[in-house]
Amino acid sequence: MAESFIFSSESVTEGHPDKVADQISDAVLDAILKDDPMGRVACETLVSTGLVVVAGEITTKTYVDIPKIARETVKEIGYTRAKYGFDGDTCAVLTAIDEQSGDIAQGVDNAIEVRDSNVGDEDIAKIGAGDQGMMFGYATNETEEFMPMPIALSHALARRLTKVRKDGTLTYLRPDGKTQVSLRYEGRKAVHADTIVVSTQHDEKTSLEQIRADMTEHVIKPIVPGNLIDGSTRIFVNPTGRFVKGGPMADSGLTGRKIIVDTYGGWVPHGGGAFSGKDPTKVDRSGAYMARYAAKNIVASGIADECQIQVAYAIGVAEPVSLNVNTFGTGKIPESEIVKLLREYFDFRPAAIIRDLDLRKPQYKALAAYGHMGRIDLPNLPGWEKTDRAEALRKAAGI
Repeated sequence: MAESFIFSSESVTEGHPDKVADQISDAVLDAILKDDPMGRVACETLVSTGLVVVAGEITTKTYVDIPKIARETVKEIGYTRAKYGFDGDTCAVLTAIDEQSGDIAQGVDNAIEVRDSNVGDEDIAKIGAGDQGMMFGYATNETEEFMPMPIALSHALARRLTKVRKDGTLTYLRPDGKTQVSLRYEGRKAVHADTIVVSTQHDEKTSLEQIRADMTEHVIKPIVPGNLIDGSTRIFVNPTGRFVKGGPMADSGLTGRKIIVDTYGGWVPHGGGAFSGKDPTKVDRSGAYMARYAAKNIVASGIADECQIQVAYAIGVAEPVSLNVNTFGTGKIPESEIVKLLREYFDFRPAAIIRDLDLRKPQYKALAAYGHMGRIDLPNLPGWEKTDRAEALRKAAGI
């Protein structure tokens, strides 16, 4: 008999204070990469009542107006009036920026392989990992996004919540919001939506009854497949009863505090490193993207129905120190053989990742809300979401 369990994942809208911070950090990164693709950026943002603080280490040949970028980002999200609790025109913006540590830079600019023995093609071998750590990538054929269904549905609900706010369908909505989906699984197949949660900021005049009716009609029904919902599905809309005060006025926000939302909704492990505000020499970001790219191509090739990849680095070293694969029993070939394929078809050195996934261009602000993985909703598919190596892998595996 297949194991039965319930699994939950959450998402948040772009107006959530942590996501406001993430978007400001990535907007600064995008602005620098636009004029200086080689810029080094580690940008952190704090938002609170009437305040934005941007801090970190940036080494670049260009100039960007950080206060202007922060204000424009806040207004694009929808915080344009003081009564919303946060206002891009009137909030204070403070900056505390220094250059990247020379001790770190020397290891990134010249990897240990080049410094010690001049091994390999210098352009690719030269860049060392910007930090130590482990990153995880994952893919499953459960959804068209190759993502676990709980996080895929949570993101879709959050995007829908923002859409009906911005297109005027529900004019009483405000930017802050959260979604959560709990699915019952039989084995590894989702069979029932046990609980759906939607919490949305709203104006003070709209009744809870109207909000609940509108969320069901305009947000939940268009997104959650009807075959997953029945009379036993619990739907909670604004379960506290009121959500007028929201955004940075109600709760401070920090860059990197929604890393599970950014990835796989807790379905698989997370290495602990955040993405937003970091240039691609930081393997917290680029290593996780490459692991996703490799895992997605393995699943798209038919080699496995699920694939989890862990990659780990040492600071200043180009080659990863380890590569691990788990297909959860769905692999058509042994996992040791998949590791060999990964080493043959994917180069996990930072410079190669940057080259192969085209990471030195502005593209990150759009990813700072609604997840960095599975973003087939974007007009320009990120490099790590492509399946251009699946056919070669399939042939090499003899599938």
